[in-house]
Amino acid sequence: MLKEQSNFTDTITLAVTGASGSAYALRLLECLVAANYQVYFLFSSAARVVFDTEVDLKLPASPDAAAELLTQKYHAQPEQIKVFGKEQWFSPVASGSAAPRKMIVCPCSTGTLAAISQGMSDNLIERAADVVIKERGQLIILPRETPFSTIHLQNMLTLSQMGVTIMPLAPGFYHKPQGINDLIDFMVGRVLDHLSIEQKIMPRWGYQR
Repeated sequence: MLKEQSNFTDTITLAVTGASGSAYALRLLECLVAANYQVYFLFSSAARVVFDTEVDLKLPASPDAAAELLTQKYHAQPEQIKVFGKEQWFSPVASGSAAPRKMIVCPCSTGTLAAISQGMSDNLIERAADVVIKERGQLIILPRETPFSTIHLQNMLTLSQMGVTIMPLAPGFYHKPQGINDLIDFMVGRVLDHLSIEQKIMPRWGYQR
């Protein structure tokens, strides 16, 4: 089957779980849209609660309604943000023949971390990550927990040994942040760098701001 033609630069999967740090995910989504990437957006039920708690975003449970809200919020093009529900097993991200080669889980709960490390695909987020790993794609996981237990560390080591990038949500301070948005941009900029997406929100070390 020929790949469907698109005006987008590429397609990336962005999954959001119930860990703290939903502002990171929304900023990353904003930057991906601005870079002309199509985003397959996945979120857990717990993530909806965290969105409401942390950033006052009431994300609809309906994938279509959520896609419409996010499209309007970030002035995205039609079909640029596509949302899939946790049990939409016939969505592109569930199959190695159709899933994007790049995926980010931001933030990643330790429960999702454990499930991915053990190949336990009980929902679409876990299945999508499993697909990227088996297809030798690029998977970036941003866990948000402190302290890490031995179990968490072992799960991260397991995934790292498979080629997964583990990037804890731990922003630095050498750029002299003036507010929370600067801390968020620190991590989002690092993710974009790893995806080889040009970004100007966070200069690399040695470059003046």
